[in-house]
Amino acid sequence: MKVPGYIMRKLLAGIPLILGVTFVSFLLMVYFGPDKTYELLGKNPTTGQIEEVRRQLGYDRPFLQRYVAYLHELATLDLGHSESSGEPVTGLIARTLPISLALVLPGFVLGNALGVLLGLLAAWWRGGWLDRLVMGASVIGMSVSFLVIIILLQWLLCTPWGVNWFPARGWAVSGFTSYLWYVTVPSLALILVTLGYNTRFYRAVLAEELGRDHVRTAESFGATPGRVLFGHVLRNALIPILTRLMFSIPLIVISGSLLLESYFGIPGIGKATFEAITSGDQTVLKAVVGLTAVMFVLLQLLADICYRLADPRVAAL
Repeated sequence: MKVPGYIMRKLLAGIPLILGVTFVSFLLMVYFGPDKTYELLGKNPTTGQIEEVRRQLGYDRPFLQRYVAYLHELATLDLGHSESSGEPVTGLIARTLPISLALVLPGFVLGNALGVLLGLLAAWWRGGWLDRLVMGASVIGMSVSFLVIIILLQWLLCTPWGVNWFPARGWAVSGFTSYLWYVTVPSLALILVTLGYNTRFYRAVLAEELGRDHVRTAESFGATPGRVLFGHVLRNALIPILTRLMFSIPLIVISGSLLLESYFGIPGIGKATFEAITSGDQTVLKAVVGLTAVMFVLLQLLADICYRLADPRVAAL
């Protein structure tokens, strides 16, 4: 099976998903989203003024015609201009997305790495005091609101009432040192809010793998705990781990960065999305939703390729 043909089939299989997500989201925005007509006109507009503004905004065109135009915009990356600022949406995304990736990447990587490590320890000593301690801490972490964690960290680390080591807001990054200064508190917040979920998931996957016959066989032949955990258990659990990693990326980049950037005043794609929601900027919202669907399909393809690399048996299925 040639890889280019495999990739092409996966891309074609993802088209219905993109069409479905974009159609539903576009339908909701058209019929239930904000209408900027009266916001632009003000009070007591005439019928002629209303019709003219709706024509300029494209609201008077048939739904399917608007949807096809939307798909054409996504395919050509000609996403129009923001209705609030007038900035080209492509330029807005190119400006804000790297900031969001730089913001969430450390917390995402460390949160998952710590989750795998704690999951391994808890699974190896399952039923013991360490397992109960890790799982209890995970449940407590899962029960605390993301917003509460952000506020507590800001109070402890960014104000005179705490240690006041880091900035409470802003993103004046000019080098690696300033990057660490600005990214530390948001990264800690992201790690704390995701660590409980990650640990419980990885512990369940790894505990199941520890009960398999090949692990018991390796132990009976005198394999060391490190060899068993990293050479057999972790390696054979890579597919569910990769699945969680890949499909968490869109959620973390959009949803996670939205809350972090709103409270820390960081000019990333999450803050731009939040401002588009509050202002009713449908052009930006449509672009974010559509590109997120495309990202999901591409990550699904990347996950399939990683499966084949992690376990050659997948290629034979």
